[in-house]
Amino acid sequence: MFPVLYEAGFASQPESTSRDDGMKLKDMWISASVRCAPPGNKPLPEEQRNCAHWLDEEMTLLPRLKLVVCLGKIGFDAFVAYLVRSGVVASRAGIEFRHGAEYKLPNGMHLLGTYHPSLQNTNTGKLTKEMFFKTFARARALLEA
Repeated sequence: MFPVLYEAGFASQPESTSRDDGMKLKDMWISASVRCAPPGNKPLPEEQRNCAHWLDEEMTLLPRLKLVVCLGKIGFDAFVAYLVRSGVVASRAGIEFRHGAEYKLPNGMHLLGTYHPSLQNTNTGKLTKEMFFKTFARARALLEA
């Protein structure tokens, strides 16, 4: 992930090996919609709901947030559920996950979706480096517009 973030101008270096390696993220924040590592790495709906309050809290701490890139359907669905809970959108109708999804929300924020950069997706070619880079290049362009 970091090589793509670096290439798109969101990271100060192409890799991170430790918390003290000098990596700085620019114009971005990385979060997780589920805060546990469930069996099979596939969180159940109940686990997702149990973690929702953390996402809600985190979003209130980011008042200048202009754009969100969701990695995978679980993250995308969690963020859309947050948008409904917070009143940004009345319902999730018309906001569907797909790689390359792009939505301008009523509050002016942009929402982008991409397949998750898991080994399952990258090793099978479902998500290529070029596809992933295109999403973050689009994010950079939207932020600079």
